[in-house]
Amino acid sequence: MDTTTIQTPTRKRVNLSNLLIGRPLETRSLAHQVVSKKVGLAVFASDAISSTAYATEEILVILALAGSLAYLGLSLPIAIAIGVLLIIVTISYRQTIFAYPNGGGAYIVARDNLGEVAAQIAGAALLTDYILTVAVSISSGVAQIVSAFPDLAHFRVIIAVSVIAFMTIVNLRGVRESGAVFAVPTYFFLGMMFLTLGVGFFRWATGSLGTVTGVEFVTETAAPLTLFLILRAFSSGSTALTGIEAISNGITAFKEPRSRNAARTLVVMSSLLVVLFLGITILSRHIQAIPSHHETIISQMARTIYGAGSIPYLLLIAGTALVLLMAANTSFADFPRLAALHAGDGFLPRQLTYRGGRLVFSWGIMTLALAASVLVIVMRASTTALIPLYAIGVFLSFTMSQTGMVVRLRKISKLKPGESIKGLETVLHHDPHWRLHMAISAVGAVATFVVMSIFAITKFTSGAWFILLLVPALVFIFFRIHHHYKDVAEALSMENNHKSLVKTDRVITMLLVDGVHMGTMQMVNFAKSMGNPWHAVHVGVNQEKTQAAQDKWQRYIGEGELVVIPSPYRHLVAPIREYVIDLLEANPDAIVHIVMGHLAMDSVLTQVLHQNSSLILNLGLTGLERVVVTIVPLQVRQNGGAVNRNLMTGDDLKRAREQREGKGKEQ
Repeated sequence: MDTTTIQTPTRKRVNLSNLLIGRPLETRSLAHQVVSKKVGLAVFASDAISSTAYATEEILVILALAGSLAYLGLSLPIAIAIGVLLIIVTISYRQTIFAYPNGGGAYIVARDNLGEVAAQIAGAALLTDYILTVAVSISSGVAQIVSAFPDLAHFRVIIAVSVIAFMTIVNLRGVRESGAVFAVPTYFFLGMMFLTLGVGFFRWATGSLGTVTGVEFVTETAAPLTLFLILRAFSSGSTALTGIEAISNGITAFKEPRSRNAARTLVVMSSLLVVLFLGITILSRHIQAIPSHHETIISQMARTIYGAGSIPYLLLIAGTALVLLMAANTSFADFPRLAALHAGDGFLPRQLTYRGGRLVFSWGIMTLALAASVLVIVMRASTTALIPLYAIGVFLSFTMSQTGMVVRLRKISKLKPGESIKGLETVLHHDPHWRLHMAISAVGAVATFVVMSIFAITKFTSGAWFILLLVPALVFIFFRIHHHYKDVAEALSMENNHKSLVKTDRVITMLLVDGVHMGTMQMVNFAKSMGNPWHAVHVGVNQEKTQAAQDKWQRYIGEGELVVIPSPYRHLVAPIREYVIDLLEANPDAIVHIVMGHLAMDSVLTQVLHQNSSLILNLGLTGLERVVVTIVPLQVRQNGGAVNRNLMTGDDLKRAREQREGKGKEQ
């Protein structure tokens, strides 16, 4: 059989959507929407790298509760312990990247090795964490701005929400464009931070480094220094590890060879993260930085090294604020991908799998932006208030991922040289080094589980309880959605349901009439063309309007029955639904065909000026079997601002009726 492909010409139209997010891309361009290692570092590592701007500060905030400046020195051994943990997690995720070249996030690894429930737990934890990443990063970035310009403190929420809106627009433009935009602030921050650390350590070595002044050490409620307090400080500082998993989730966004490029980017990111985190912590102790609600540790360090208000000081603050604001881009890159995976498996709405005009998951991006904006508004863009909600999800996903890798390597251990088996996601091959790899993943799983437990216990009363309840609730919702899709698939199955279909050629056509005009005439013509018995129904909400409709029906339509349903309480949907149910019961072997009119305007602004009741009525009839709804639109166009009125009455309607009757006689 010959086939013909029709080439549809593309119309170049300039509209608001094209100006904001660019012209649509063809589906075949998807393979080219990949990034290099340099851009990938900016896209997927900005979250992890930016966390160095507040991780040290969060450690000091908790240690300050002990009520003495001397205890702030414990921040260094705590930072070293976190650095060791970061190295362990990096090595573990490097293995995962090579094991799952098509994306090795916690969701995929858990689904492949631990089962569906574990996968949904990991997915719920990560989705929650991505939303919190946007809220925390942007709130922290706004805090840097407020430190340099205190007069903006009252506008921190507005600034934060505006940044989220800006990032949403940029990410809707596509992966390559967002990467190019966000690469600049990431590398600018790295340059300024390494310069600051270099100058700071040089001045310390030469004895010219001063100490922080103008910040008063104040603690609201002094608490004794206990192991619990130290563990609490450790858990707060562990937020430096958030974002490590992003590269593993986004392997498919890298150029070929994808796994190798992603693994190298991961190692570079982790190396930068360790050096910056330890460098900032060491230097902050030498300058005796003090946690404050009014000035960040980075600001204190910059003005001590460069001087308050100096150009290098302002450049560092600007770079830190930018990278924190842009760090949310990691979530904008990974949240839509993960949500699409969930939706593709039937655990989230299918709309999340759809790619927009720029080949990105537009629904996922918009969902993330909305959720993060709500969180920022509720928490007043306070980093300290958001931190207790943070990191539990990511460490839970770390644990699930590494545990899944242990199970995978356990399966590999049973294979002989040259032997392979097919798993759910990948093919498992014999690995002579499986013992070493399994030991690394096991250490990573245990370490991240311990940290997650510490975080959950130490932060429980500060807000972590909410996440511990939210994740199970999300998993429950995921499975409810999944069961719904399974039920729908069963209902659509041709194998089991073909016998239950209504087999009848008897159709009763019913017109819903509000008034008599050209739209009504169009509905009547449509009903007559179907060749089935038909009648019209009018809901009598207003007696005068009902009488006018009856009079016009007799004068201009002159055929068919017009049934009036009284509605003294001005209800519209309920009387129609009851009438249809009665009609179905009286005709158990027939299909009721409901025809509705609809005024279709040529612009959204004019469309909202009308009731659009057909949409409401259609929704109100949902759930009724043997009911078919047809909407007959009447297009009303505007010419130069004046409406081209097709809703004619009087003589025009009469002439239309006469012309229709004349054609009928000729036939």
